[in-house]
Amino acid sequence: MLFKNLKKIAFFLAALGLLLSASDSPNIHQYKLGPKDLIEIKVFQVPELNTEVRVAEDGTITLPLLGKVYVAGLTRYQVEKKIADLLSRKYIKNPQVTIFIKEYRSNVAMVMGAVKTPGAYEIVGRMNLLQLIAMAGGITSDAQDRVIVFRQTGSVKASIIIPIEELLLTGSTKYNIEIQPGDVINIPEVLNIEVYVFGQVKNPGVVTLPLGSGTTLLQAIAKAGGFTERAKKSSVLIKRRNEKGKEIKMEVNVKDILKGKKPDIKLKPYDIIYV
Repeated sequence: MLFKNLKKIAFFLAALGLLLSASDSPNIHQYKLGPKDLIEIKVFQVPELNTEVRVAEDGTITLPLLGKVYVAGLTRYQVEKKIADLLSRKYIKNPQVTIFIKEYRSNVAMVMGAVKTPGAYEIVGRMNLLQLIAMAGGITSDAQDRVIVFRQTGSVKASIIIPIEELLLTGSTKYNIEIQPGDVINIPEVLNIEVYVFGQVKNPGVVTLPLGSGTTLLQAIAKAGGFTERAKKSSVLIKRRNEKGKEIKMEVNVKDILKGKKPDIKLKPYDIIYV
């Protein structure tokens, strides 16, 4: 994979980049209303006009006295002004209207693949790709080397391929694109992983394993040719780094695994195994 050698640095910089992007964080005041959003409307000193209403599919809300009011594509401040203007024409002198958005339903993007919490996320104001990935918990260690953004504008469908290295290491707007409602972001997971097996095995070095049920310690040792006669099966060391870059060590008694006393160890990309 293209970013194998920079993987540890990349995941560290991912967290750093997300922190740095906070200065350009989404602004709730810029959010534009759309169908299915739920809003609460209050008119100062006129409690009979206070109401909670959901935006209809045609982009309208229905209010006492005013009937249908088109609000899709407007910010909450613009809607406040629009309702105040309509009320002031016939009903109330200098009305003070306040709107609270209770549920954001119209502007969402989907994140799937190698993130901690895949799912649909609300787009509030302007949001970039790194910010959306942060909302989904960040990129996991089994990510491939690219992000794919599926986007539809009218009848035109497009896919945007973004290298993860450049996205994480530079944070450039060329890669850290602005997210649009309806975007689907897929970070593909690796289909194979590479681990390193050293020490008392017959063919030490890099071992490629299929991602899934076969990604285990015994499979890696078997692919490395098996144990030599001098191997100490009761003390096999596995080293790996977590997503914060901290090294983790595990000492494993392979004899117990072979006897069925303990489960086999599931490996992660770039684990280092010492026999």
